Amino acid sequence: MDPRTSAQDVMRCDLCETAVIQMHCETCLVNLCKACVGEHISTGEYKDHKIVKFHDRQSTPLYPRCTTHAKERCEMYCKQCDIPVCLSCLASKQHLGHELSKVLQVLEEKKDIIVKERNELIDTIYPTYQDIASNVQNRMSQLEKEYGDLSTAIIKHEEDWHREIDKLVKKLKAEVDEMKNTQLQTLQKQLNEINKTMSDITEEINSTETAIDTNDLSKLFSVKSNVSRYINLPHKMIPLLPKFIPGKIHWEELSKIFGALSSNSLKTDEHGYSMKTTQKSPEAGSSPPVKQLLDGPETVTTIDTGYRDNLYNVVCLSDEEIWTNGYDSTMKLFSINQGSLLKSVRTKSWKIPFDIAVTKSGDLVYTDTSDRTVNIMKNEKIEKVIRIRNWRTRSVCSTSSGDLLVIMDSDDYKQAKVVRYTGSTKKQTIQFDDKGRPLYSFDSYRKYITENKNLDICVSDSGARAVVVVNQAGKLRFRYTGHIPAPKYQPFNPRGITTDSQSHILTADVKNDCVHLIDQDGQFLRYIACELSQPWGLCTDTNDNLFVAQLLNIQVKKIKYLQ
Repeated sequence: MDPRTSAQDVMRCDLCETAVIQMHCETCLVNLCKACVGEHISTGEYKDHKIVKFHDRQSTPLYPRCTTHAKERCEMYCKQCDIPVCLSCLASKQHLGHELSKVLQVLEEKKDIIVKERNELIDTIYPTYQDIASNVQNRMSQLEKEYGDLSTAIIKHEEDWHREIDKLVKKLKAEVDEMKNTQLQTLQKQLNEINKTMSDITEEINSTETAIDTNDLSKLFSVKSNVSRYINLPHKMIPLLPKFIPGKIHWEELSKIFGALSSNSLKTDEHGYSMKTTQKSPEAGSSPPVKQLLDGPETVTTIDTGYRDNLYNVVCLSDEEIWTNGYDSTMKLFSINQGSLLKSVRTKSWKIPFDIAVTKSGDLVYTDTSDRTVNIMKNEKIEKVIRIRNWRTRSVCSTSSGDLLVIMDSDDYKQAKVVRYTGSTKKQTIQFDDKGRPLYSFDSYRKYITENKNLDICVSDSGARAVVVVNQAGKLRFRYTGHIPAPKYQPFNPRGITTDSQSHILTADVKNDCVHLIDQDGQFLRYIACELSQPWGLCTDTNDNLFVAQLLNIQVKKIKYLQ
């Protein structure tokens, strides 16, 4: 048993490592037996050893040796020079006027820092890394499952294709059999007629031979020649076989028709993890839980809005009520659960509003292109909060900070921009990228706007056939131009746009009767179809239900697409 490390043995002398400890040097903090005391104090390196009985030892710290005066120990600490100092250093006046502290005080402060950092490592940092490791493992497991589901979906689609190809091959083979039988029946009919004629000719030959061999003149005169009957030969029937013309297999076209994978990547988010803590911070509730996509979106309810003509926009006032507007001056408030009309409001000019939004305080906002205004309804009274010249107000959204983002086109349709307002004060203009090129198309095509949870500004630009996303400072992040194959194989034609708690971006594709769902970095995730008909306006509620305003059938559909 090792006498130095065994917890079951007595403590031994630090010098001989054999005898039991009896003495202690408080100068050197060394444990000694009586026999080794003389050897220890005779060491030339040390002077003035303070030897005491082991049981009488004190917790006297071992002061550091001075770097300038090697034989001195430092009991003071110079804060300006950030070094321990001895009495000789102080006497030399090198540290005259400097702030001094006792080394023991600095030691206690240092210990407090070390203990605090150690506790932080134990209580916070290490558990956080444990959680991160568990999160990564869970993501790996989820990835295995999702890639398995992806392969299963491809195999199922392959089986669907095989079934359709089998049906097509069966149909073509049936057509071949039908064509063959038709031609064989025609030829068989001709063959039967030819055989009948050949039988008649044989019979006539026999009758003429009998007449030739007789001397009976009456029989000879009774024979009538039918050669002219057989001189006109039957038509020659040449079957024309159909040809099988195999379609050329072009990989790119086949890939588009069969389906393709969106690009994959590993996205790194330097702010993706937060330090684990046992205390609840004020912001702890602001990070939304991660929600997975449903296997298939589901229609929850459908609301008939009763507009005579087109339905354009929908916006949530709450999880129970939605505002809508169509091709007239009336904006309508509906109960979602009852589907009933709660309120109707006309625009101040009695003209059609271009877009509607709801502020954080629940006030209705609308843009009036005819008089170039943005209006807000408070306490049933409509007020003009923004009025501009030489530009026309288009789409509007209310931000998390309470600002309004307004899309506007110049009167000559040669410029388009996004302007941020705080109240009636213009705060920011977003119009060009870093190279001075326009961010948005210059035409009368519709554009809609929303703010993402990460504060990106997202615009659906039908003229550019793109969703244009810039960050809060107005710097271009990406353009999303659609995903192939679209449900109806039509070019991407975006209209309304919204986001959800996961920072997903959703935009209506009016030509393909669907909604595109992409992530905050522009990666395509899925189509949401649910038998939509010309989807136009979009919004989401606090539970991430999607509301879709359908243009011609003037209905709003509530769709669940997240778990």
